[in-house]
Amino acid sequence: MIKLFEDDNALAYLGKEIGTSRWIDVTQQRITEFGNVSEDRDRMHIDPEWAAVHSPFGKTFAFGFLTVSLLTRMVNDVVARPFDEASTLNYGFDRLRMLSPVLVDSRIRGHFMLKALSLRSPVQFRAVYTVTVEIEGGEKPALVADWLSVTNVANARLPLRGAGSFTEDLV
Repeated sequence: MIKLFEDDNALAYLGKEIGTSRWIDVTQQRITEFGNVSEDRDRMHIDPEWAAVHSPFGKTFAFGFLTVSLLTRMVNDVVARPFDEASTLNYGFDRLRMLSPVLVDSRIRGHFMLKALSLRSPVQFRAVYTVTVEIEGGEKPALVADWLSVTNVANARLPLRGAGSFTEDLV
């Protein structure tokens, strides 16, 4: 796990894979609970008996947004939250692509590359990660995206070494 927000040499991680999360089990219970929380009753996801007959996969599969929602769990395995974190906001996605369904009883994990990092103010970081969600034994990933986040900290930071200013985005 890297301490990206406390590392004076954080820019050394740019363009590099910074880590891989632990495996996450995608069980029918997890899929059904997500359907309950999101109030999505799509039978392809929540009804194993129905899906056995009607699904092109012969079984249920995860909601795409369930996979997206697990990214926070995945990044927390790779990047340590700052000791003085005030908040972290999911700022958005660029080029989000869901490439392969995550079938019930599969396992997934995230691979993270740091695409950009900037200190937008003395107390606010902006990070862009390219994340690829691998399906164990799968031929192609479940999803690939550039994920933008903003992390606010309580204690002011100096500009990142080599950045030149607080507002410069580093790519």
